[in-house]
Amino acid sequence: MNGTPSTPRYFALIPCAGNGSRAGTAGPKQYERVGGQPMVWHTLSAFAGVKRIARTLVVVAPSDGFFERNPTTSALVVPCGGATRAASVANGLRELRRAGATDNDWVLVHDAARCLITPELIDRLIDSCSKDEVGGLLAHPLADTLKIGEDGRVAATIDRGDKWQAQTPQMFRLGMLRQALEAAGDKVTDESGAIEAMGLKPLLVEAGAQNFKVTYPEDFAMAEAVLRGRR
Repeated sequence: MNGTPSTPRYFALIPCAGNGSRAGTAGPKQYERVGGQPMVWHTLSAFAGVKRIARTLVVVAPSDGFFERNPTTSALVVPCGGATRAASVANGLRELRRAGATDNDWVLVHDAARCLITPELIDRLIDSCSKDEVGGLLAHPLADTLKIGEDGRVAATIDRGDKWQAQTPQMFRLGMLRQALEAAGDKVTDESGAIEAMGLKPLLVEAGAQNFKVTYPEDFAMAEAVLRGRR
């Protein structure tokens, strides 16, 4: 790998152990074909296009056999997925340490099902956060009006003026993120939330609306359309 222990490097960590229950697919949604290939291939291809990434580590469920049937040379695949995203990321951080990463190195955590990420967006995050004391995340200013629901009816409207939709990658120092996840436990749904619980304020790096997470059945068609448009 490039660099020395005193020079922070950049590692990618892709939690890929979810079952995608909301997607309505027969198996894990990250392995469904989008644009002619499994969704996770698009994700890994984007990170492979960023030369500053020293290594990409994919965290899969212990029973996952996808990468055994479809080996990849662009990432290190480790079957250490946990019951929650936070557990999978924490386990992945330990594996990165075993692979040579240090607490001072940066780690970019990215959703496997956020398959429309591009090398340009990854580079934008690195450029924005590499000199920051905390780190940050890709995000998109919220355009929609937000409602609070109660028993199927609107209970209140929330001002959207200062609201952002969190995306990934989310980029923090490995040591800081490890400590934050240990303190926060499994209740956090993203890495920024764990860092925020420490009293820190991650940097918001604006990204486009196309970097969405494929979650529901209709999202597959939207992702297909975006990929066709890019080609």
